[in-house]
Amino acid sequence: MRLQAVILCITCLTGLPSVARALDSAVPAIDFSAEERAYIDQKRAITMCVDPDWEPFERIDENGQHEGIAADLVQRVAQRTGLKIELLPTRTWDESITASKAGRCQIMSFLNKTPARDQWLSFTDPIFLDPNIIIAREEHPYIGDIRGLSNESIALPRGTMVEEHVRRDYPNLRIILTNNEPEAVALVSERKADLTVRSLIVAAYAIRKEGLFNLKIAGQVPELSNQLRIGIISSEPVLRDILDKGVKTLTAQDREMIANRHVPITIQQGFDYGLLWKLVIATLIAALFAGYWMRKLSLLNRELERLSVTDKLTGIFNRLKIDEVLESEIQRSQRYVHPFSIILLDIDHFKRVNDTHGHQAGDRILVEIAALLQTSSRETDIVGRWGGEEFMIICPHTDESGARSLAENLRKAIEGHDFTTIGRQSASFGIATYRTGDHPNDLVARADRALYSAKNAGRNRVVGE
Repeated sequence: MRLQAVILCITCLTGLPSVARALDSAVPAIDFSAEERAYIDQKRAITMCVDPDWEPFERIDENGQHEGIAADLVQRVAQRTGLKIELLPTRTWDESITASKAGRCQIMSFLNKTPARDQWLSFTDPIFLDPNIIIAREEHPYIGDIRGLSNESIALPRGTMVEEHVRRDYPNLRIILTNNEPEAVALVSERKADLTVRSLIVAAYAIRKEGLFNLKIAGQVPELSNQLRIGIISSEPVLRDILDKGVKTLTAQDREMIANRHVPITIQQGFDYGLLWKLVIATLIAALFAGYWMRKLSLLNRELERLSVTDKLTGIFNRLKIDEVLESEIQRSQRYVHPFSIILLDIDHFKRVNDTHGHQAGDRILVEIAALLQTSSRETDIVGRWGGEEFMIICPHTDESGARSLAENLRKAIEGHDFTTIGRQSASFGIATYRTGDHPNDLVARADRALYSAKNAGRNRVVGE
């Protein structure tokens, strides 16, 4: 899902029930095991805890109903798996966490996986991806790296994934805990905190709804990107497997349609004719003001979109973008029966380089290899950093033979390059070609096995599976 569509979505979606039915009719039947089918056939309700105040992701409305992006996604998963899910109402996120730990609800609708939560929950694959951004006041300088800040205060809702990671990874920041996200943003707006970290979608929703024009997007924290999942209490492994299979049926189109439904721009009409001229003048002023802010938001959005898909060190695509392209290419291959392949490569003996020459030398190698991959691959290939010293190239319309040929060219380009400080360096390559029915994890797992085979066979070689 494009980030620009999230912030500046003005599409008025109509006929959504019929669209949803059409999408569901195209979803292949889920292959449940006998144990999973027996679980579903019990027809017992699954209790669910949610965040009651996290718009537009989810909330509990005045009538006690669960609504928002999470509600629609979870409902779609429930429909496709045949499960009946009932809400356990709570007043705060802390209450939901407490109820989940006590076993009063079997699932939590929409949360990030963290080590602390692993103690009592298991998780599905991500049901929704959304980057976290840094929100600061208008006068605050751009934040290229949050680690470079010194003793600044950050307002964060308690009990969240972001709080857990900031406490562990950014001791340079002074944390101010709040009860919810609107309170955290209000502290920044009122100069009681220097910054906060917020979901991109939540920030876009709040900027429009709350008129927070003294705030701006000051940077991004790629390592804190939201990979929102359904959490299941650890005593329910069969339920986790059922829900995970349901989550895997969700497409990028499903997610984008649901997100756009909850982050629209609504225009209300009607005025008092006795105040016509005043309203005309006010409208002109408002239009000029709105135009200024829309242009400013558009510029920020374009920069944020670039940052959100770019690896900070190497300047090529990051893991978030590669995940998005991988899912898109699988859907394209399913629809048009086109071949495509992926190449996964790992720098040989990279730890030895860091230990011998230092991490700055290691960083230079990563930058130089990224440049080699871009110049030596084809225009249609998508090159990204997969993580650490691993890179991935997604090769549309490419069968195994074509991927092997490209990987061999890349291997020779790296082997023949004179790297700064260290001289010669090599890399090992694993390739995998899409097979009917593959999910992204299946394709990556085969490429990963091929990569390890290449390393075990002596490195500096190409292996396919």
